[in-house]
Amino acid sequence: MLEVAGLDLYYGASQALRRVNLTAQKGEATCILGRNGVGKTSLLRAIFGLQPIRAGQIRWEGKDITGLAPYDRARSGLALVPQGREIFPRLTVRENLETGFAILPRGERRIPEEIYTLFPVLKGMLGRQGGDLSGGQQQQLAIARALVMKPRLLILDEPTEGIQPSIIKDIGRVIESLVARGDMAILLVEQYFEFARDLASTYIVLERGEVVLAGRGSEMNEAEVRTYLTV
Repeated sequence: MLEVAGLDLYYGASQALRRVNLTAQKGEATCILGRNGVGKTSLLRAIFGLQPIRAGQIRWEGKDITGLAPYDRARSGLALVPQGREIFPRLTVRENLETGFAILPRGERRIPEEIYTLFPVLKGMLGRQGGDLSGGQQQQLAIARALVMKPRLLILDEPTEGIQPSIIKDIGRVIESLVARGDMAILLVEQYFEFARDLASTYIVLERGEVVLAGRGSEMNEAEVRTYLTV
């Protein structure tokens, strides 16, 4: 389980997150909702160690990882699919996937066949450069690359952004499949309400860096949540 407690984060004198609490369980998808600029990406970056925090604690599987560097968090089982995908455009699809080998023991450095089951489009594109793929294909590649790392916590930052509806459905099915395995926690930032609603085991809503709503997805009050998503 991931436990975030009392997290404060600043950019200079500006406070981006205020006393944020969050938990994410294996076998569940936890969704973080809110408008642009309320601190969603900052929260994910803090959890992965890419942004220093002023106060609070981050625990993963009972271990305090607050002071760990990002690569040590990756070795602890965390994987991040960042907003904008950040694949390597001049590397082939296969080479992009193989960058996930970095944290694996040498004997485990292979692309699991499950990757091609989850993302069959990638199997026929292994020799193509990442930059030649469509936006939706690049998003699938970014998620697949993270899964090569065999994470126990998969962090996804707006995976539906700029993606065509058919691939949004494919990504939704992949997340559902990963949740159903029961050995992975999913932490998902999303603005597309219907996508988040259908996947969320639990959810939090951020407004001006604070958690204003939280609960089980099955008990989500859609009208109340939507008031914090509309501009």
